[in-house]
Amino acid sequence: MSAVNTLEPRPVTVLGATGSIGQSTLDVLARHPQDYQVFALTGFSRLELLQRQCLQHRPRYAVVPDEAAASALREALRAAGLATEVLSGEQGLCAVASHPDCAIVMAAIVGAAGLTSTLAAVEAGKRVLLANKEALVMSGALFMQAVERSGAELLPIDSEHNAIFQCMPGDYARGLQRVGVRRVLLTASGGPFRDWSLEQIARATPEQACRHPNWSMGRKISVDSASMMNKGLELIEACWLFDAPPARVEVVVHPQSVIHSLVDYIDGSVLAQLGNPDMRTPIAHALAWPRRIDSGVEPLDLFAIARLEFEAPDLQRFPCLALARQAAEAGGTVPALLNAANEVAVEAFLDGRSGFADIPRLIAAVLEQLPRDDAGSLEQVLEADRQARLAAQAWLQQYAH
Repeated sequence: MSAVNTLEPRPVTVLGATGSIGQSTLDVLARHPQDYQVFALTGFSRLELLQRQCLQHRPRYAVVPDEAAASALREALRAAGLATEVLSGEQGLCAVASHPDCAIVMAAIVGAAGLTSTLAAVEAGKRVLLANKEALVMSGALFMQAVERSGAELLPIDSEHNAIFQCMPGDYARGLQRVGVRRVLLTASGGPFRDWSLEQIARATPEQACRHPNWSMGRKISVDSASMMNKGLELIEACWLFDAPPARVEVVVHPQSVIHSLVDYIDGSVLAQLGNPDMRTPIAHALAWPRRIDSGVEPLDLFAIARLEFEAPDLQRFPCLALARQAAEAGGTVPALLNAANEVAVEAFLDGRSGFADIPRLIAAVLEQLPRDDAGSLEQVLEADRQARLAAQAWLQQYAH
């Protein structure tokens, strides 16, 4: 039984509805029409898919990048008899994220582009399902201060952070030492290049990097997984979500992607959350928390898996993970610099303008070139992001091959 709300369905905004997380969210929502209704959907590039989603889920609002796209979508939806109001741009994203009639916001816009609207949802005191790890990586202190100030409910969607959340004691916000937590163990599949040589990795193509062995994800996140930058960003995110110093967060390579993360306690207990590699599990958990609802995910068959393996990450093969840990330790604007440089590097790789091995080289060069600053305001964070992108583009023009 999934009686989340016995009065009326809770309105849900999906930021990034056309991405893999957004589509999985809509799948879960459609399974529980008595508990949830789609309030707003947003999309950036796959606007034909967004139109189909609007026709299926009939949201009150839809948001697209610009007014030209908004005009086209308005006409199409009006012709189909829908009264959906179409907004555009950053202002439209923030409007549907903070709307007083919206109860839950799925923050699934990839990269720095999702920061402002995710913060708007937090500042409006919503239940925020955080799939946009970059927002927290870039503005960790500001973000968590806004959560505390507004009373927003912040629930992690990344399978690893959701697993940690499920394995933590309910009062973990009092401090990890006080509640007896020794370490957070963040699992990583190792991606498609886990067993490749350095020479093979250097020659990797975008198609190979996007061929993840376990998960179905967007291209940018797939490349981040192949470089293990995704795990590095998750390390930074875990530090903010659970108020953990970087030294208390360890990465463990677990190729089967069955154990999604673990929490190690001082009494010797280690709690783990297990499940099939399907993002609908953490989405359903966060939507209904503290209750449980059906996600559509098949039960885990331990007999079919038969074996669980673990190994330490190879930092020579995956230097992005070491760069991310250094950024976590440095703090300030350094994580924002790291994230921006990585976004530029991944885009260049996917476009064929640079090689896979250029990704960590570019990031390291940007971090060496630009100074650390305090991240005391959103303006400082966004300026660091801008400077890092300029430095990254300049590096590409000079060194990429």
